Amino acid sequence: MPLAPTDWTLVVHGGAGIIDKTKVTPEQEALAIAGLRAALAAGSGVLARGGSALDGAEAAVCVLEDDPAFNAGRGAVFTWDGRNELDAAVMDGATRAAGAVAGVTSVRNPVRLARAVMTHSPHVLLSGAGAEIFAREQGVEQADPSWFATDERRRQLERMKARADWFDVDLKYGTVGAVAMAHGHVAAATSTGGLTGKRWGRIGDSPLIGAGTYADDRACAVSATGAGEYFIREGVAHEICARVRLLGETIQQAADAVLADTRTLGGTGGVIVAAPDGSTAWSFTTPGMYRGRVDSHGRTAVGLYGAGSEVM
Repeated sequence: MPLAPTDWTLVVHGGAGIIDKTKVTPEQEALAIAGLRAALAAGSGVLARGGSALDGAEAAVCVLEDDPAFNAGRGAVFTWDGRNELDAAVMDGATRAAGAVAGVTSVRNPVRLARAVMTHSPHVLLSGAGAEIFAREQGVEQADPSWFATDERRRQLERMKARADWFDVDLKYGTVGAVAMAHGHVAAATSTGGLTGKRWGRIGDSPLIGAGTYADDRACAVSATGAGEYFIREGVAHEICARVRLLGETIQQAADAVLADTRTLGGTGGVIVAAPDGSTAWSFTTPGMYRGRVDSHGRTAVGLYGAGSEVM
């Protein structure tokens, strides 16, 4: 059935990992579902009013960045040195324009700064102090570093240090993201606090165009969440788009194949995908992934646990 000019789709995620009924409290479950629904409402409101795919994806991610239940913006995990260092990226499938930031510490919504990099700079990726200067020059909303810190994330860092662990303490990749289709175009947006206890200015896949974020109207838009080092090596987001464009695979086939290949390297996680024809998909190789979708026909679904556990 051909798309109508007013058709749109939106998919969001709030991270993947060891997420099952035995490890998520009823309160955590309720907060996660509420956060996903709020993000879907914000993004769908923009799309229903005629906003672009990127407008809708950005609006959804901003809600997740402000929600302390997720590892992005407020509620981001702590580095080894006790800081919240934030990464984000956006990409427009119509033009393949992109913007990204890494290691920012005083921007309330890093996804908005990534959009500013795309729109108002000649660059794609800015990091650290330079990105902070650019944010102030562009009037992007600032926040005191204390805004991002939560007691639970600090406890996670303390537990990790006590165990001399070198990985996310809860085995959750809490990146947030959104992909959307509107007016026949697709876009992707991703934001993260990275891994608990990350060191030496570590940057994962989320702000790297082609790894954790990619959009191309010739194929699809992808936002990823997972073991960043492996997603970088696989080039997960671009690889999915390439399989759709060059092999003619469906977005579900491509997502499943690329995540399976990434798993052979040792990396697990998940992706959400939207195509210009209005189709959407998600795929994950972890026990669960916070996820939800909605479209212009009122079809909605939200899920936390294994495939098939979504609720309307």
